[in-house]
Amino acid sequence: MDEFMQMAINEARNSLAEGGIPIGSVLVKNGELIARGHNKRVQENNPILHGEMDCLNNAGRVGSYRDTVIYSTLMPCFMCAGTIVQFKIPKVIVGESKTFSGAREFMESHGVEVIDLDLAECIEMMEEFIREKPGLWNEDIMEL
Repeated sequence: MDEFMQMAINEARNSLAEGGIPIGSVLVKNGELIARGHNKRVQENNPILHGEMDCLNNAGRVGSYRDTVIYSTLMPCFMCAGTIVQFKIPKVIVGESKTFSGAREFMESHGVEVIDLDLAECIEMMEEFIREKPGLWNEDIMEL
């Protein structure tokens, strides 16, 4: 497995261990890790602190994002996808989109290359979380 996707999975597991939603993300620039993050919506009582948003926040100011790749264990939602488009991040690599289809078409329609690895590890982690905490999951995706 790609080392950066493994880092994102580790971030997702960190979130789960903290009582949060198991979604992790890393930002890579020129083949080097710039930042990592995970969903902290529950831990920090912050409705917009999704995995990708936490990762980008942790990156700080990096200048141009045109030579970056963002990894996420789950297909980004429209909020995160909007940030990816706004920052002109050209490529997103996701662990899976089976449990949440997200905003793939939106990103692709704005020139973002989206690669879905369809990883069993990511699918199983989310399926287990959704099974165990459906209310928390539905709150996260605004399906209450």
